Amino acid sequence: MCLGVPGKIIKIEGVGALVDFWGARRWIRLDTIDEEVTPGDYVLAHVGFAIKKIPPSEIEATLDMYSSLLGDKDLMGTDVRDEIKATSEDQ
Repeated sequence: MCLGVPGKIIKIEGVGALVDFWGARRWIRLDTIDEEVTPGDYVLAHVGFAIKKIPPSEIEATLDMYSSLLGDKDLMGTDVRDEIKATSEDQ
């Protein structure tokens, strides 16, 4: 199973964007989506590529769903939190 992760665009340079994923900031590519995005927009990203711009009307529900996935009782959430923590420390 593949999991896209929602993040907020912080800044854009060329075809790349610095995106904040719950405090972990990563550069991703934007040339894989056909919608214009600007800083402040949210995108769904997978393996370093934006795969979809999240419509403003869906941002709150999307973030709520992912927050529940990252809850303490979910084993997948534990793995994701550990990965975010480990990669954040690398920066």
